[in-house]
Amino acid sequence: MKPLTNTDLIKTPLILKITAFTLISITFFYLGKHWSNGGYQQLLFFSTPQNSISISPNNDRSFNITPLVSLNQSDQPLTDQATTISPPPDESPLPDPNRTFGIIDSDGKMSDDFEAGEFDPDIVENWGNGSEIESGSKDSRFRAERYELCPVSMREYIPCLDNVKALKRLKSTEKGERFERHCPEKGDELNCLVPPPKGYRPPIPWPRSRDEVWYSNVPHSRLVEDKGGQNWISKAKDKFTFPGGGTQFIHGADKYLDQISEMVPDIAFGRHTRVVLDVGCGVASFGAYLLSRDVMTMSIAPKDVHENQIQFALERGVPAMVAAFATHRLPYPSQAFELIHCSRCRINWTRDDGILLLEVNRMLRAGGYFAWAAQPVYKHEQVLEEQWEEMLNLTTRLCWELVKKEGYIAIWQKPLNNSCYLSRDTGAKPHLCDSDDDPDNVWYVDLKACISRLPENGYGANVSMWPSRLHTPPDRLQSIQYESFIARKELLKAENKFWSETIAGYVRAWHWKKFKLRNVMDMKAGFGGFAAALIEQGFDCWVLNVVPVSGSNTLPVLYDRGLLGVMHDWCEPFDTYPRTYDLLHAAGLFSVERKRCNMSTIMLEMDRILRPGGRAYIRDTLDVMDELQQIAKVVGWEATVRDTSEGPHASYRILTCDKRLLRP
Repeated sequence: MKPLTNTDLIKTPLILKITAFTLISITFFYLGKHWSNGGYQQLLFFSTPQNSISISPNNDRSFNITPLVSLNQSDQPLTDQATTISPPPDESPLPDPNRTFGIIDSDGKMSDDFEAGEFDPDIVENWGNGSEIESGSKDSRFRAERYELCPVSMREYIPCLDNVKALKRLKSTEKGERFERHCPEKGDELNCLVPPPKGYRPPIPWPRSRDEVWYSNVPHSRLVEDKGGQNWISKAKDKFTFPGGGTQFIHGADKYLDQISEMVPDIAFGRHTRVVLDVGCGVASFGAYLLSRDVMTMSIAPKDVHENQIQFALERGVPAMVAAFATHRLPYPSQAFELIHCSRCRINWTRDDGILLLEVNRMLRAGGYFAWAAQPVYKHEQVLEEQWEEMLNLTTRLCWELVKKEGYIAIWQKPLNNSCYLSRDTGAKPHLCDSDDDPDNVWYVDLKACISRLPENGYGANVSMWPSRLHTPPDRLQSIQYESFIARKELLKAENKFWSETIAGYVRAWHWKKFKLRNVMDMKAGFGGFAAALIEQGFDCWVLNVVPVSGSNTLPVLYDRGLLGVMHDWCEPFDTYPRTYDLLHAAGLFSVERKRCNMSTIMLEMDRILRPGGRAYIRDTLDVMDELQQIAKVVGWEATVRDTSEGPHASYRILTCDKRLLRP
């Protein structure tokens, strides 16, 4: 065989291929470099793993090139001048490579410190009053007139609290009757879409909203004038800011909460104390700061001279309702709250044989605490000292123990059982309520001047610590009136499992984690499985669990699990301001309530309390879906019917709705 020469080697096919590949690679490399330097997007030949970053060997060194720059700018020749190594004046950390949400600031770092802008044009619609809309399926199409926008004067309308006709007919208002529910009669119900104020903007997201909200969303400055000196609220340019103070804690809610914890360590916020009621809450700073201690606070106040305080609370992203101690029971169950707090709440607790404090006693959990911060606690004026003695006398007859009085705060504890009540002298007042009185019957029930009995079996007193109580079936699960007499624990666990899997599916399929969810309402809560699933998924939101009067009263179970809840009749409007919820969830509600209520009335109320840009998820039977979708369109929602996870042949569907910002 003839040996290969150098010329023959070059002519082999393998060498020719390698040479050609090398030349092509070099050509593309220089083309890519040229385009990149010329302002074009750089060509990338290799992809690197996402979220990785290469660090220069000179990362920890800095070079002072000012002399070089100045020489160059002066057209002087560069000399062999040594560079000076010095520490950087402002060393910024490398951006977090795992940060994926935010905006790029002027330094090239990811930041979430930005202002919410205007609404996405896709959710803004010019709404012409009186125009028609066509909807329905191919087989059944219909034309209906859209609901008109209400007058601008109704932008903060609460139907059952702003019923002027009913208020004029009241025979007496001395006990606060004007602050209670007086719903419109048939024919006078809300029949239009409540408009937002001019300049309404997407709410500032939590947790920033705890400290500031847009002025244009709640354009009322009276509270600033009345309470600005007490650190409640102030106005700065286009925002209201909340320093975190209150009438009795002008130095801030955090220090005030620390003081309460030091006075009574057994209160143990976030473990023993999970659910709190704040009476006369102002702008709800007490509840806002308890959230960071893993405590849910229902902040309540009437719609009185301090108008809009509850609206401010909800705009901040804090649980709140309009409610008043007057002549009816509040819509919360017995033994609901581990702590009830009143700081200068302007309530005369001793009037009418202590009937208002007896309502506090009904709602206070056995062994729970009542904290009172008011002038009679610490001032030594004759009138105030008399009020303190009256309070001491009443609480003693209620068998409450004054566990601590310090500064301007007094804290009492409720007994764990009925033994103290039964050992009182015959004829002692207030007397025990009749044995047939149901302390959980609250819807339009008059206040009673009697002491609600505690269950002899201790139910309600022995709840687990948070967070284990969320998944521990409570004792009162066995004592509530419920359609099933057996296997209740299994039903609760099954509900938990169902909603846990369902919400996990919503997160995967519909990207719920991208939603700005803060204020959430479950309109038919059951045992609270939906709210528990949101907690499991790590949503930074709170849920108001509504128990309709048409079903079983599961409120005691909800509170024993550490959740917030309220009784309501969906044939009537809800006591909250317009535009206060980000998500309304209704599972199996309409197929039940349509037997009692007009579905359009419920949907109009949902529209009133839902924020523009907010969402409604309605899960219900097929036979109500078409009508619900039609109603959704005539109130201006973007509505889509979707299959459940069971598939297209299931008997349920999900109506997903997005509320638009409607403009005249």
